[in-house]
Amino acid sequence: MEQHRPTVLVVGATGRVAALVVPALVRRGATVRALVRSESGRRQAVGNGAAEAVVADLRDPPSLRRAAAGADGVFHIGPAFQADETQMGCNLVVAAQQAGVRKFVFSSVIQPTHVTLANHASKVPVEAALFESKLEYTLLHPANFFQNLRGAWPGMARDGVFAEPYPVHTRIARVDYRDVAEVAAIALTEDRLAYGSFELCAPGRFNPQEIAAMASEALGRPVAAREMDFEGWVERTRPPYDARQLQLLSKVHAHYAAHGLGGNALTLEAILGRAPRTLAQYIRELAAA
Repeated sequence: MEQHRPTVLVVGATGRVAALVVPALVRRGATVRALVRSESGRRQAVGNGAAEAVVADLRDPPSLRRAAAGADGVFHIGPAFQADETQMGCNLVVAAQQAGVRKFVFSSVIQPTHVTLANHASKVPVEAALFESKLEYTLLHPANFFQNLRGAWPGMARDGVFAEPYPVHTRIARVDYRDVAEVAAIALTEDRLAYGSFELCAPGRFNPQEIAAMASEALGRPVAAREMDFEGWVERTRPPYDARQLQLLSKVHAHYAAHGLGGNALTLEAILGRAPRTLAQYIRELAAA
């Protein structure tokens, strides 16, 4: 008898990091249905490995019910710093239940109860909605993504400077989103992670000085770490946010400056059954590319 291939609706299938969930699911035998906002997104998602793509809007519950119809699972990651991120996530939870979906994986954030940070606080009601649902939920709490360093990489490679808007001694837990995507795929194609909440971090908490040393070794030339103000950092890295979103992001960096970011790699290694990808490996990949 042919084994059932679960169909998974993926939010963010054309996004910077959530797109990594698509190939992770395909490798595990799932059929991916991408949720996209336009026809151009449909083409991009299919090109990334999705079997199909449906145009829907997280602000439009009827379109979400249609998108989720017949799906076995849903992967959701909220759009960063959107004012109604919570409502969009809750809309999808309700739509998944109404469509008869079984599994729901939510890519939340490390330390979601740190509610003084808007991008953390916005996740808590979505998690609560999942706790109160009939869905087999899995909550992922990833640390700062390795992939966030892509914006800083041109400055390291071109100018030999790694500049961040917090002190050079600040230690931050990070994770490669490819490993997060693999955990999401496991949760959506197996049952062992159902009803769990998992902190996902790579080994180590490295400060900018140590990251600059890794970049220096990978590039074969000196890279120095330095602190710069938030406005200068925005000009240098050009994150794709409006003024309101940048103001919220500045609070995240202020939190890092004051407290750093903790995290532990034990859970990620246990789920993967292997060592997580390391930051040094990722930086070598950036240099090779």
